[in-house]
Amino acid sequence: MKNYKVLFVCLGNICRSPAGEGIFKKLVKEQGWEDKVIVDSAGTSGYHDGELPDPRMRRHGARRGYKFDSLSRKFTSKDFYDFDIILAMDDSNYHNIMRLAPDLDSQKKVYRMVEFSQRFGHDHIPDPYYSGADGFELVLDLLEDACEGLIDQIKKGGL
Repeated sequence: MKNYKVLFVCLGNICRSPAGEGIFKKLVKEQGWEDKVIVDSAGTSGYHDGELPDPRMRRHGARRGYKFDSLSRKFTSKDFYDFDIILAMDDSNYHNIMRLAPDLDSQKKVYRMVEFSQRFGHDHIPDPYYSGADGFELVLDLLEDACEGLIDQIKKGGL
């Protein structure tokens, strides 16, 4: 298996992308790939630079055995050089990422997270920031499913 650097991206980097990062890190550890796969997250805005993930997301994740503790940072064009796979949570994030792509090869690194969904038919990972507990639980369900699909694609050598 080749080495991968995977970046999860949402708007503020305090809900969806740090959750994707934490879930994927756990799956990577379960596969024994910690020396092969680097995982990080970022946001297309700098609204929350340096902050921990939203406390509600951390609580919901902890109930499922995840630790979401990365610090928020803004996505930059440099990330195209540092990462092999860049995962956008929704169309707005996808378009904001693509606008920063320095070339066509860089654009090929960008995927919508839902492209890896196996059990759900959602067209994006919704932002739970203004929702209640059900919104956070739905995001975790969708991210667990898509992260498992991403692991499967990596195993098959499809990326």
